Amino acid sequence: MKAIIALDQGTTSSRAIVFNRDGSIRAAAQQEFQQIFPQAGWVEHDANEIWKTQLETAQAALAKSGLAPGDIAGIGITNQRETTVIWDRKTGEPIHNAIVWQDRRTSAFCDELKAKGHGELIQARTGLVIDAYFSGSKVRWLLDNVPGARARAERGELAFGTIDSWLVWKLTGGARHVIDPTNASRTMLCNLRGEWDDELLGILGVPRALLPEVRSSSEVYGETTLLGGPIKLAGIAGDQQAALFGQNCFERGMAKNTYGTGCFMLMNIGTEPQISRHKLLTTIAWRLGGRTEYALEGSVFIGGAVVQWLRDGLGIIETSADVEKLAGTVPSSGGVYLVPAFAGLGAPHWDQYARGTITGITRGTTAAHIARAALDGIAFQVADVLEVMKEDSGIAMNTLRVDGGASANDMLMQFQADILQVPVVRPKVIETTALGAAYLAGLATGFWKDRAEISKVWQVDRTFEPQMTADKAAHRRSRWHQALSRARDWEDHR
Repeated sequence: MKAIIALDQGTTSSRAIVFNRDGSIRAAAQQEFQQIFPQAGWVEHDANEIWKTQLETAQAALAKSGLAPGDIAGIGITNQRETTVIWDRKTGEPIHNAIVWQDRRTSAFCDELKAKGHGELIQARTGLVIDAYFSGSKVRWLLDNVPGARARAERGELAFGTIDSWLVWKLTGGARHVIDPTNASRTMLCNLRGEWDDELLGILGVPRALLPEVRSSSEVYGETTLLGGPIKLAGIAGDQQAALFGQNCFERGMAKNTYGTGCFMLMNIGTEPQISRHKLLTTIAWRLGGRTEYALEGSVFIGGAVVQWLRDGLGIIETSADVEKLAGTVPSSGGVYLVPAFAGLGAPHWDQYARGTITGITRGTTAAHIARAALDGIAFQVADVLEVMKEDSGIAMNTLRVDGGASANDMLMQFQADILQVPVVRPKVIETTALGAAYLAGLATGFWKDRAEISKVWQVDRTFEPQMTADKAAHRRSRWHQALSRARDWEDHR
């Protein structure tokens, strides 16, 4: 066997990457797909389009690699988490568009759950806070709003899955309906042992007959023949847990931040779950060989997506890569602060009624200042998460490992190091989400022997040392929190 394929199904695109044994990228393919906004605060995807783009990118990457299916040890899957699909078990057709993790349509229902006093129970059982972000309320909405769906679900005619489940179902021709613990732990229906919880199912009104089987993050689930020959499906992890694994954060206290559509910081906290005092999430990091490990997580809803907004919404850049050049034409944001709360605020604020705000604008403000403030806003949000993560864990991190598309932006990474006042370490392969899925599949198939062998693959590209004084960093963060206060509780929900 010569390689592993990782399927990286993200929020805005589907990718497939072929990795060599040394962790280098042999070939890759990517396709964007449509973002559907039926009304304000609603975000949907066409699940069939997700499947089509993911299959086509896998076929394209394999063709580019020059390898045959028999050369591939296995396929690992990593996916946008929480995004919810329900489909017909006989036809394989979705009953509705997938409801995306960013979607806020169930905010009022989540408020009802809080008002009924379910918050403490749900956090204790799942490690999550009640929020429209998670899959459970989305499943409830589909059952209540698609005609006949609830009755069909109770009769066992429908299947629910996060995107990993949907892809495995399609890849195996409907032979496997599974989910791994990292994705299951993001539904608000699964307890921290990695098991579906009857009391939670009752609270959210979700029939057990809908649910996939929970399997470990690294094992052979089945095989697909859709790439020209049989290939094992052998690893699954939600995107952020996959990135934690891909960054080799195998020891307690090691942390990474992924700069994707959102920003997601995870810290390995070992084999005992720890409930956060600061509204961070406790989540399953992975389950391998019967051993479950956990992570603290802080989720920032809008990270790289703010750059897409500069491109598509404001039209001040032509491509996302142009943002660094534009922002670099000014020495700073000129007192401008951009709070990208387009979909509310995630950790540690959890304000689903916050909205995006730009403060500090003057007649001298230019597009370059807005671009610079947008990049700064990403780093400030990450700093807010890191601060409470250190308090929760009692661990003072001395470095932060980074990955994801926006980590290639040197200006952003330098500002991140400045604001955090700790070194930021970027690996040579920043596609660590896909790499983590590849590692999990490779361990299950014997392509890599163990974690020690994997650790030899991980290499540093660049370390960004803080250059800003601690006093200046503190002042900038103080001003950021002033701007943040303007964005809080903006949407009328009374």
